[in-house]
Amino acid sequence: MQLHEVLTPSYVIDEGKLIDNLKILERVQKEAGCKILLAQKAFSMYSEYPLIGQYLAGTTASGLYEARLGKEEMGKENHVFAPAYHENEIHELAGICDHIIFNSFSQIKRFALTCRSVKTCNTVGRNDEYNSPPSLGLRINPECSTQGEHAIYDPCAPGSRLGVTLSNFEKALKEDPHALDLIEGLHFHTLCEQNSDDLETTVAAVEEKFGKYLHQMKWLNMGGGHHITREDYDIEKLISIIRHLKEAYELEIYLEPGEAIALNAGYLVTEIMDVVDNGIRTLILDASAACHMPDVLEMPYRPPLMDSGEAGEKKYTYRLSSCTCLAGDIIGDYSFDEEKKPKDKLYFMDMAIYSMVKNNTFNGIGLPSIYVMRENGDCELVRQFGYEDFKKRL
Repeated sequence: MQLHEVLTPSYVIDEGKLIDNLKILERVQKEAGCKILLAQKAFSMYSEYPLIGQYLAGTTASGLYEARLGKEEMGKENHVFAPAYHENEIHELAGICDHIIFNSFSQIKRFALTCRSVKTCNTVGRNDEYNSPPSLGLRINPECSTQGEHAIYDPCAPGSRLGVTLSNFEKALKEDPHALDLIEGLHFHTLCEQNSDDLETTVAAVEEKFGKYLHQMKWLNMGGGHHITREDYDIEKLISIIRHLKEAYELEIYLEPGEAIALNAGYLVTEIMDVVDNGIRTLILDASAACHMPDVLEMPYRPPLMDSGEAGEKKYTYRLSSCTCLAGDIIGDYSFDEEKKPKDKLYFMDMAIYSMVKNNTFNGIGLPSIYVMRENGDCELVRQFGYEDFKKRL
């Protein structure tokens, strides 16, 4: 089956492009001497985890379910960070995770004893003994915003709940000078779709505020948001930053990008169901922004579409919308060389990331099928969804 033959709507993962991205990340690991983890919050297509595991050090999770998925489907290093943990999940996390990163000293003090008492994990990432407890870390907030457009994704915005600021860090140590003994690593995550110059700015702030504490750590996790596989990304600067941190503080360095793994490695294939003209020519699609690519409305942004142009750039301009009842379920305005009609297919690009992990069945709209496109162009059905998948979520 070829791309134009798949069911609609469908996500189609381009395995060849995925491999290209993974090779770039593997190079960074080797030349910089760091470890790169898949951030599952961006891409959790676990049928590809065996492939990804051939190149990367493991997975990172945002909670128990993702941690279980990484453990079960990749089985390499398994890390987790959450703004807070439930008491009824920390024991299981400690049994399947190599690193558990906390968002506050209070959470560390609450759960450190439990974590250290659990010795059941046999993840291959552990390099001492299989039954050792997880390494505990703390997320810090360097209070260094490098984002301009997307405030919703800025963990360093004023009042952010994410990470411990320097003032709160030092306050906690004054109250309990032994608090630092509970952790072996620090973590920060401040970027979103950014280049290594923004990382350089962030690292300078981290060193200025937390540098003296880095000497007491075993590892530093620099989070995600690194657009390493983007064409204009400065990989050499990234490698230089990592080498500097390793040499200056004798740290093991982790990166946990999500987008970089599957950037530009997927399509959302949709079919035109109808054409409506109430002053604006609108294509009604069987794919939805609200249901199938919610970042279009959340960020917002205009997703790339194969063989199209900006409104007015080509002969025929249309507004692309969906078959939900949400009036604002609009993907954007696009132009084409040829007039569009029902049953024509359209191909949205860069649809591997933040799509399957965020989709929903609002309005009773079905979930897209999932395909993988092999390097020879053959598309294989991975999973198809139906009414029961909708019903069981309610």
